[in-house]
Amino acid sequence: MSERTAQIVSLSAVTLSVSDIARSVRFYEALGFVQKAGSQVAGFASFELAGAAGVCYLNLLEAPHGAVDGWGRVILYVADVDAFYAHALAVGATPEFAPRDAPWGERYFHLADPDGHELSFAKPLA
Repeated sequence: MSERTAQIVSLSAVTLSVSDIARSVRFYEALGFVQKAGSQVAGFASFELAGAAGVCYLNLLEAPHGAVDGWGRVILYVADVDAFYAHALAVGATPEFAPRDAPWGERYFHLADPDGHELSFAKPLA
C-alpha cells in the first residue's frame, strides 16, 4: 500500500459515552446541535455536523460507567466564538472561561457536557 493510499483524509465521528441519553440530548440540542434524521436506536443519538470538510458526526451512547479515567476533548469550530459563547450562556450552560485568543492562533472557550466531556468551541484567528 502506498503512503498516499494509507493517508487518513477525514474524521467521520466521535462517540461519547453518557449516563443519561435524554439529559445529554437536551444539552446538545440547546446548544444548537441537530440530530441526524433516520431511525432511532434506544440509548443512542447522532448529531450531524456539516462543514467545509464535509459531514461528520458527534454520537452519544448511553452506557453504565463510573468515573472517567483519563481525559479527552472534542474541538468544534464555530462561525463566531463570542456569539456561540453568548448562546451557551443564554441556554444555561456554564463555560469554564470566557473566549480568549490562544498563542496557537485560535479564539476559543471550553464547556463541559453533563458527563464531564470537555467541548472546545473555537475559530482560527484571521
